[in-house]
Amino acid sequence: MEDDAGERSSFVIGLIENRAKEVGVAAFDLRLASLHLSQYIETSSSYQNTKTLLQFYDPMVIIVSPNKLAPDGMVGVSELADRFYATVKKVVMARGCFDDTKGAVLIKNLAAKEPSALGLDTSYKQYYLCLAAAAATIKWIEAEKGIIITNHSLLVTFNGSFAHMNIDATSVQNLEIIEPLHSTLWGTSNKKRSLLNMLKTTKTVGGSRLLRANLLQPLKDIETINARLDCLDELMSNEQLFFGLAQVLSKFPKESDRVLCHFCFKPRKITNKVMGVDYARKSQVLVSSIILLKTALDALPLLSKVLKDAKCFLLANVYKSVCENEKYAAIRRRIGEVIDEDVLHARVPFVARTQQCFAVKAGIDGLLDIARRSFCDTSEAIHNLANKYREDFKLPNLKIPFNNRKGFYFSIPHKDIQGKLPSQFIQVLKHGNNLHCSTLELASLNVRNKSAAAECYIRTEVCLEELVDAIREDVSALTLLAEVLCLLDMIINSFAHAISTKPVDRYTRPEFTDNGPMAIDAGRHPILETIHNDFVPNNIFLSQASNMVLIIGPNMSGKSTYLQQVCLIVILAQIGCYVPARFSTLRVVDRIFTRMGTVDNLESNSSTFMTEMKETAFIMQNVSQRSLIVMDELGRATSSSDGFAIAWSCCEHLLSLKAYTIFATHMENLSELVTVYPNVKILHFDVDIKNNRLDFKFQLKDGARHVPHYGLLLAEVAGLPSSVIETARNITSRITEKEVRRMEVNCLQYQPIQMAYHVAQRLICLKYSSQDEDSIREALHNLKDSYIHGRL
Repeated sequence: MEDDAGERSSFVIGLIENRAKEVGVAAFDLRLASLHLSQYIETSSSYQNTKTLLQFYDPMVIIVSPNKLAPDGMVGVSELADRFYATVKKVVMARGCFDDTKGAVLIKNLAAKEPSALGLDTSYKQYYLCLAAAAATIKWIEAEKGIIITNHSLLVTFNGSFAHMNIDATSVQNLEIIEPLHSTLWGTSNKKRSLLNMLKTTKTVGGSRLLRANLLQPLKDIETINARLDCLDELMSNEQLFFGLAQVLSKFPKESDRVLCHFCFKPRKITNKVMGVDYARKSQVLVSSIILLKTALDALPLLSKVLKDAKCFLLANVYKSVCENEKYAAIRRRIGEVIDEDVLHARVPFVARTQQCFAVKAGIDGLLDIARRSFCDTSEAIHNLANKYREDFKLPNLKIPFNNRKGFYFSIPHKDIQGKLPSQFIQVLKHGNNLHCSTLELASLNVRNKSAAAECYIRTEVCLEELVDAIREDVSALTLLAEVLCLLDMIINSFAHAISTKPVDRYTRPEFTDNGPMAIDAGRHPILETIHNDFVPNNIFLSQASNMVLIIGPNMSGKSTYLQQVCLIVILAQIGCYVPARFSTLRVVDRIFTRMGTVDNLESNSSTFMTEMKETAFIMQNVSQRSLIVMDELGRATSSSDGFAIAWSCCEHLLSLKAYTIFATHMENLSELVTVYPNVKILHFDVDIKNNRLDFKFQLKDGARHVPHYGLLLAEVAGLPSSVIETARNITSRITEKEVRRMEVNCLQYQPIQMAYHVAQRLICLKYSSQDEDSIREALHNLKDSYIHGRL
């Protein structure tokens, strides 16, 4: 496998569908040697679930079959790739390559775990689509990359994405998880407006990728979440452990995850005819990987020393499974038999080349020793040539830098050049205050030096053949170490770092219950509080007896920010991080749905209202009892009567479910819901009116405080004629009078039901309370007394 460039995508995805709207996905991560299989029924005609998966994986290649096989009214995965992922390389493979029987055999041979552990042994026919996609994906990778995947080396997960919280692509954009909504308006200096950029203080590429994956698909397993939170508790209370781990992790190479998984792939045997520069490059990558592996294994004893006294389950488990694992010491000994002890991983290009050429101990291979002498002779000749030019042309500050693309070249400061450069210097380029150039003599020496280095790499690979085969026998231990390093990097350098840089108790540990309420006390927006020092905190409370909150307030009062804030706090909690709140207890959320913003979608020929309806339909079709639904305005892009009717009926539908819903609206008529349905709570953002202007407090308060005609106030400020404003006031006062009378009737009619719901809500809170028996008994007595006297 060739070297990987930074954080660019390393996923190759195979997609296939049938006429029953079922989609099979195989996502192969070339960097971490892992295969993620998913099979599901596509519930959306616009392939929303598939889009969400593709956004998560961010593929560099999409593999599809030639015939689309799309059900009526659906676009098909092939057309989906063309329309929405035009910049991604698309590969069309013959239908015969999508062979589920071959896929099942490949998974059995290549997976590190038994197929029974994946649930694919007995019912693999049921999951034939994702196995077919896996067969095509593996076939393309092995052919395109010229490799053979080592048996029992792949980390295979099945339906992995559905074991996590699902956040659809629209919600990812609305919540500014990866990218800010208005990045062009805010400018590059405000990149921290996305949650990823706020937390991205990881030191390794693997850690950054794991952080992104966690934010897009947070955890649902309470045990795993609590294990991470316990780890953060210990890190926050033990500074020595926190700083010790941060220091030790910096000793591991930045590319550790990629290199450790490099040994899962074995290059195909090739003939002498093609043993050219490309083969030398592959040999160089292998040598570099061995040096990086040696550096990583050298840092393991330091990690072991720091983790020895760790008490939390996660760190203790890392110590037990990695630090006490004898396989790493055995691999290190085998490396020590062949590789020189003084060889270290280096990032400076020529130092790295030299380390790679001299990686193997002297005397093991005669041809390698000859190639090394040639490499040293040409390197020395280049430096002697530089000294000669300094004297001959009176250029005392002439330097001879090196990079991998150009090799050696001369760098001469402008101030040293009197008139023109001598004619010997060619390929002259201006670079800042220097001129970069070469000569025919240097070019000749460069070719000889590069050739000698290539010979060193090829002979070194021959010497390392046995060592690499021995390492591949324990490849599962290396992939485990890669996973552990990425996880520690994310928890320590991202989560713990973010918490430690805030004032004490600004971030607190969230509590989780199986089916209890969602209660956040003094919650703050994690992104905006870093920009605004005077950010106003707000609360939220949702339970089975009060599963919908209606939020009313004028424009710019803080509704959209508040909705985003609640979702981001839930996401932070479910990735196992502390949250910006005084206190929080949460029920695990399986999906987050958002409907925000009012924009025409010109690509799909959808008006603002049509876009609204499509997003709302997707929510209604996919919502579950554990979902969190956040809706910012609904039905405002059509006629007022139709819009109000749609908003009301959607609220009624959501109220019949156990999902938690937060609904922000300007439609004050919707506040009538609270008089009919006892499980609706109404809140408003506090606003004062001073001198006919709105003074925003950004404070959420109970009840439906009516801000009198704030739309008319804004219209008056905008300069509408006073006669128009006065007529509008008369009309709206008559409408309001009728609504108030109707609400009073509803209050009297539904009061007994509402009292019963209030009692149920208090009982649910007491059920999940951590108070002692006496306190609970007293609370129950007070509740009974309040109910009898009608004080609820």
